[in-house]
Amino acid sequence: MKQYRAYLFDLYGTLVDIHTDEGKATFWKRVAGYYTAHGAAYQSTELRAAYKRLCDGETKRMQALYPKALIEIDLFPVFRALYTEKGIRPAPALQADTAWAFRRASTTHLRAYAGAQELLEVLRAAGKTVILLSNAQSCFTRPELDALGLTACFDHTYISSEQGFQKPDPRFFSAPLRELSLAPSDCLMIGNDPVCDLRGAAAVGMDGVYIRSALSPGDAPQHLSEAVASLPHMDLRRLRALLLAD
Repeated sequence: MKQYRAYLFDLYGTLVDIHTDEGKATFWKRVAGYYTAHGAAYQSTELRAAYKRLCDGETKRMQALYPKALIEIDLFPVFRALYTEKGIRPAPALQADTAWAFRRASTTHLRAYAGAQELLEVLRAAGKTVILLSNAQSCFTRPELDALGLTACFDHTYISSEQGFQKPDPRFFSAPLRELSLAPSDCLMIGNDPVCDLRGAAAVGMDGVYIRSALSPGDAPQHLSEAVASLPHMDLRRLRALLLAD
C-alpha cells in the first residue's frame, strides 16, 4: 500500500468499542439525582424534557448560522444551562464532572479494540502523523481517551463538537488539512463508516480504508467504492500490517 504522511482515524467502532443507552428511565433518574445532589432539583421526566429542549434550541441556532452544513452542537453549554435554569451557577469543574457523570450513566460497555494502542504507536514510531477525527462530544470523548490510555497516541485530535461540524461534512475534514498544512494526497482516513469516513474523505481528495466492525452501518458493503482497501471484520493487527506494507 502507498505510504502516507498522515493517518486519520475515526474513534468509535474503529479503535474503540462502545455501547451507550440514553433511552432508559433509570438513566434519567440517575442523572436527575446527580443534578439534584448539586443544588438543581429535577425529576427525571422534567430533566429529560429540558435536555431535549435545550439540545433542540442549540441545534436550531447552529443551523441558522450554517444552513447547508452538517452541524454538531456542543453539549457542554446544555449541561450548564440545566443548572442555570434552576438558579445555580456551576463552576467549570462541576460542568465537566456533570458531563462525565452523564456519560458514565449511559455507558454499558467501553474498551479499546485489541491492538489499537499498538497500531497508533507503531505508526508514530515510523514517523507518521496520527490524527483523531471523530464525530463525538469533547466532554465525553476526551475523558474516555484518558481512561483508555489513548490520549498520547495521537499527534492531533479533532472532535466534531469542538469544530461545530461533523463527518462527512467537508468542513470537518478540511480542518486538519488547513491547520497542519497537509495535502489531501498525503492523508489516509481509516474508519468503519463508508459514508461518514470514506465518502467524506473522498470529497476532499483523501484516500480511505474501511474496516467493518459491530458498530458499522448494516448496509456498508454496497458503499465501498471510495475505499483503497477494506477489511471485512475488525482486525487491527491485520490493519497494521496493511498500513505498513511496502
